[in-house]
Amino acid sequence: MKQLAFDLPYRPALGREDFLVADSNADAVAWLDRWPDWPRVGRLPHALVIYGPAGCGKTHLASVWQSISGARRTDASAVTQAAVPALLGEATALVLDNADRVSDERGLLHLLNLLGERDGHLLLTMRDAPARLAARLPDLHSRLAALPAVGLGAPDEPLLAAVMVKLFADRQLMVSQDLVQFLLPRIERSFASLRAIVDRLDRAALASRRNITVPLAREILSQDWPEETDMPARRDDDNKQEGN
Repeated sequence: MKQLAFDLPYRPALGREDFLVADSNADAVAWLDRWPDWPRVGRLPHALVIYGPAGCGKTHLASVWQSISGARRTDASAVTQAAVPALLGEATALVLDNADRVSDERGLLHLLNLLGERDGHLLLTMRDAPARLAARLPDLHSRLAALPAVGLGAPDEPLLAAVMVKLFADRQLMVSQDLVQFLLPRIERSFASLRAIVDRLDRAALASRRNITVPLAREILSQDWPEETDMPARRDDDNKQEGN
């Protein structure tokens, strides 16, 4: 019988000391380390835009800044002109995720102006540089284009490997280098994909009462590629024994 895998929460390590710095994110990390001494443009808030493709680490960096600044946090879907005062309350620091997806442009403009009046701080995340955002309101476009912005590059293999080991460690799980090297060529090169495969392996190992090893990983991935020959990047050393 398989053991039940209870859906119990775990707390990921998202502090500044837990963030792994590499060439792809070093500039953004340096900006966070400068806070609260972010520049201010005109009457805008002290702000920073972090942009990059999905899964590149924007959310983690925003979480790091939120933890050190005590900022409130909201998503683009919540930003409307009427909702902005309640969203901010008395706060002088805010994280706005997916800022390029705000549908109410006047709402975003109001948020920028209100935080600017408070001499506050704002961190925005988006997929592309703010200067490229196709805002219909000229005032909004000019304000966003004036904000300091730093891009995150796609993570390289050493960073992905280190993050994978960290994600397992967050769950108090130790894994072998063989497992990491087996998984990396077979999953999407993003942090979101790393989190997904770590979660799948953790649940599978608990349910089957097995260690997290290459054979278990192969079984999990074969659910995505039913024919073993369809699995990408097979290696000669994949036939290691369960205990390796």
